[in-house]
Amino acid sequence: MKRTLGRSGIQVSAMGLGCAAIGGPFKDEYGRTLGYGDVDKKESIRAIRRSLDLGVTLFDTSNIYGCGHSETVLGEALKGRREEVIIATKFGLAWKETSHSSSVPCQVIEQKITPKFIQKSCEDSLKRLQTDYIDLYQLHLNRMDPKRTPEVLTTLEDLAEEGKIHYYGWSTDDPNRARIFAKGKHCTIVQFKHNLTFHNFRMIEEIINGFNLAGLIKGPLGSGILTGKYKDDSKLPNNHLLHSIIFDQGRIAKVRTLLEEIHEILIDDGRTLAQAALGWIWAQNDMLIPIPGFRNMIQVEENVKAMEFGPLSRKKVSQINKVLSKIDTNLEKGYFV
Repeated sequence: MKRTLGRSGIQVSAMGLGCAAIGGPFKDEYGRTLGYGDVDKKESIRAIRRSLDLGVTLFDTSNIYGCGHSETVLGEALKGRREEVIIATKFGLAWKETSHSSSVPCQVIEQKITPKFIQKSCEDSLKRLQTDYIDLYQLHLNRMDPKRTPEVLTTLEDLAEEGKIHYYGWSTDDPNRARIFAKGKHCTIVQFKHNLTFHNFRMIEEIINGFNLAGLIKGPLGSGILTGKYKDDSKLPNNHLLHSIIFDQGRIAKVRTLLEEIHEILIDDGRTLAQAALGWIWAQNDMLIPIPGFRNMIQVEENVKAMEFGPLSRKKVSQINKVLSKIDTNLEKGYFV
């Protein structure tokens, strides 16, 4: 199952892998823990290599995931197979190391998008990824002063002309900002959050269709909540973002109520909940490419199998959307994916 990466014309697997979870924990500028707990580097590498064997050709990471760790692991895992894949990474945030005794090794300190910093960020990512080019370079700020946009675009176009990146995009849920970037010569995607519990596609659909962009869908499984694996009494480590942001606010119960309403519709053709959630996204538009996260090989195998099922049928989507229209589906406000 393939999809086209926007106006680049590049064919990629219909599902990519999001590499946030394998980066390990870090903190945002407000001191909130991000990431999904401690990671096992060897298992991360096994999972990536298994996904390659199963046909995944798109990997999305960021320099901020684990403050460089995710990129480093991905680069090591792809050694010898670089030409088989499309690597997408991101820039826009600066960080500092925390104390050696902390379970969270680093913290974001500021947004930083000067030309010099973008160029340095690119060079640093190239080294960690063990490559001499980045297929897709993305601005990793949901919002930014619009006055800074021309300078950022010029820098990205310069990097494209130098061959250090091939294409670029913006990871943002704001359609107005996405539209500004879409006018750039080498812009080919917009990345945004969209899933059964957070509906955002209709806001950005016009831009995707009008500028022939692909939509990379972050958080397609709601950080794992849409797999049904989390319960009210689920225990998570303190350095897992769901521990402080989702569970403490009781949102898991609301999501579970939604899943109970549509459970049978989602799985009656043999799919798991995760596979159905991915199929629901594919059914929205041919240009959408979900990039679910992973922590181990088992998760990769289950998610990749969704491509064998493909998009949900129009009938199923209609049934599901009818239920969703009666429920407050935007249950995931205010957390990082």
